Amino acid sequence: MATPTPTLEARDLVVDVPGRQDGRALTLGIASGQVWGVLGPNGAGKTTLLHTLAGLRPSRAGEVCLEGRPLFGWRRRALARRLGLVFQERHDDFPATVRETALIGRHPFLSPWQQEGPEDHALAAAALARLDLSHLAERELATLSGGERQRVSLATVLTQAPAIWLADEPTNHLDLHHQVAVMGLLAEQAERGGAVMMCLHDLNMAARWCSHLLLLYPDGEACWGPAEAMLVPAALERLYDQALTRVEVEGAPVFVPRR
Repeated sequence: MATPTPTLEARDLVVDVPGRQDGRALTLGIASGQVWGVLGPNGAGKTTLLHTLAGLRPSRAGEVCLEGRPLFGWRRRALARRLGLVFQERHDDFPATVRETALIGRHPFLSPWQQEGPEDHALAAAALARLDLSHLAERELATLSGGERQRVSLATVLTQAPAIWLADEPTNHLDLHHQVAVMGLLAEQAERGGAVMMCLHDLNMAARWCSHLLLLYPDGEACWGPAEAMLVPAALERLYDQALTRVEVEGAPVFVPRR
């Protein structure tokens, strides 16, 4: 079987994690159809990595390439048409409704001062429906719960319709039902030819939904590969400094912490 062509690549990339002087260089590619999970303890550099891949932070060494071209060579509007980023937390400086926020996802496709058209509104409405937000479309963001606000962020990127999703803890603040729905949504993007990389704290969500995993250790070490090769208790116990028991549920691995 042919190796998938990477859509987003890290080439000898060393992420500039504050307070850490070392770090293994990453050379990996995120290809269409893949769902990557980034796992590691707090402070390991997961968010910093995602922001570096999105072009929001400089790297210490190496480069990021999109479709074979260095990221710095892309115009921001062209980049935003291909790559979407879900932040772990957002701060809303201006009042806006849920619908107005979702429509921000169409801005890379509009010229300055151009108003959203019927197609843009249709995409936003479909995204709100997909994230179970249609009934909140006219609500102000400030009135939403944390989980509802997180789903608005996801709906905004879904309205943007990028080929590549970078998601920082996309299930943050969500109840179990919506966690499963969001993970299913991200897997669906890959099934349709997109590529996904997300930071996760839920090991079992990663085991259930990810095709590939990147393990970031607090000392700067990293290892990556297909999920089945990474889901080894010894490696995960060292990653989290926590004893784990692996069991199988309906053919899928589940990790239970031991005292």
